[in-house]
Amino acid sequence: MKITCLVEDTSHTKSIESEHGVSFYIETKKHKLLFDLGQSDLFLRNAEKLHLDLSLVDIVVISHGLYDHGGGLNAFMLMNSTAKIYINKHAFEAHYSMRKENEMTYNGLDQSLIDSNRFIFVDQRLEIDEELTLFADVKGEEFYPRSNQTLFKLTNEQFQKDDFNHEQNLMIKEHDKHVLFAGCAHHGIINIIQRASEIAAPQLISTVIGGFHFVSRFPELAETEENIKKISKILLALNPMYYTGHCTGLKAYDILKQEMKNRVEYFSSGFEIVNV
Repeated sequence: MKITCLVEDTSHTKSIESEHGVSFYIETKKHKLLFDLGQSDLFLRNAEKLHLDLSLVDIVVISHGLYDHGGGLNAFMLMNSTAKIYINKHAFEAHYSMRKENEMTYNGLDQSLIDSNRFIFVDQRLEIDEELTLFADVKGEEFYPRSNQTLFKLTNEQFQKDDFNHEQNLMIKEHDKHVLFAGCAHHGIINIIQRASEIAAPQLISTVIGGFHFVSRFPELAETEENIKKISKILLALNPMYYTGHCTGLKAYDILKQEMKNRVEYFSSGFEIVNV
């Protein structure tokens, strides 16, 4: 398996651009797929610079219904007319973020796309084939991200706390091991890994790739250093190799790196992971 980060908030090299968001290009034995599309067409431009032909992509997975993971949908659909797009059935609901005290900003997907026949809407779990499994049925609440408190959905003209029923995760099976992709881990990275482990059992989750949502635009809601250290110990005990970035935040990553040493690495635009 080969994984290339097309979009992240920072860049691995000067020639590759960055933006707030995530997009991964993944090559498996059976598929060429994209996991998330960032917030614009930047993933296309970076892919071209990296000599990756996204017209050959056959599957797209959108992790959840926020602009920085699915904002590139229209751009992708215009350049690739054949790939199936797997997205949670709640992803096009109206999602909002509190950017300032009591001020809501729409941060969901382009709702004008919802009627496209390109989408395959997923509920709790879907086994696409023997390689790919999607799941949303995460039940645990251990170390639920504090920064979730600034995220809302609009239901019947009322703002309610986002319950992230639109978030799904991807597992890719290769041989007897599984690689787990979690876009922003709004359900808590520990809870997601534990659910993935239950689904994969008796086989192992060998690698975890995704944002951990430790950062917040409101400093008082960023994950505390104490909690990050506690989470680090649990992540080490769970035993995969970790690649993280985006909503984890650089300050939080520094703490993770100090605690987890060579068991965690930072992914950024242009970063490649081979033979996970």
